[in-house]
Amino acid sequence: MNCSPILIVFVRAPYLGTVKKRLAAGVGAFAARRFYINLASKLITTVSTHTPWQTILSVTPNASAFKGRYWPPRVKKVPQGYGNLGERMERTLLRFPHQPVAIIGSDIPDISNKHIKNAFAAIGRSDFVFGPSPDGGYWLVGLRMGSLARGLFQNVRWSSEFALADTLRNTAIRRAELIEELYDIDNVEDLDQWQAQRS
Repeated sequence: MNCSPILIVFVRAPYLGTVKKRLAAGVGAFAARRFYINLASKLITTVSTHTPWQTILSVTPNASAFKGRYWPPRVKKVPQGYGNLGERMERTLLRFPHQPVAIIGSDIPDISNKHIKNAFAAIGRSDFVFGPSPDGGYWLVGLRMGSLARGLFQNVRWSSEFALADTLRNTAIRRAELIEELYDIDNVEDLDQWQAQRS
């Protein structure tokens, strides 16, 4: 049985007007698309080069997992499928029922492989690992084995300050650990805060 760690990056095909819509509301669709392409490309290269885990891209819309020049050809791609964010994450994690597995977004500007290594180390100690973000959400969710994803994302208030708290509630009595907080850039406020803390 293969028990090597799996890192899944949730990505969206960078079609103008469909990618980073909340950010686009503040900076415009062209700027939001350019920002996302640059950020996602850098992140994918970072977390898929010379790593002890296998990196897989989970892509939406589904058809763009199999076409387009947006993704490195050497990285495996799978479609996210349909449903809300929680349904898509649960389905993706359940593909690896017996392996350590983590999901990250593609909009985390400060991520490094050290963060991913820390996450998989924490997964070795706990059932669930979360990388919190300042807005009350999380940039990473990791599981000791993918089968633990069943029901993990029920009744989560996505895109709110309650997303992490709601998900933690669903872990029940199992062990959950938090690792380093990182920004994920969803809107202009996130971008402004991230740029301010770097200056």
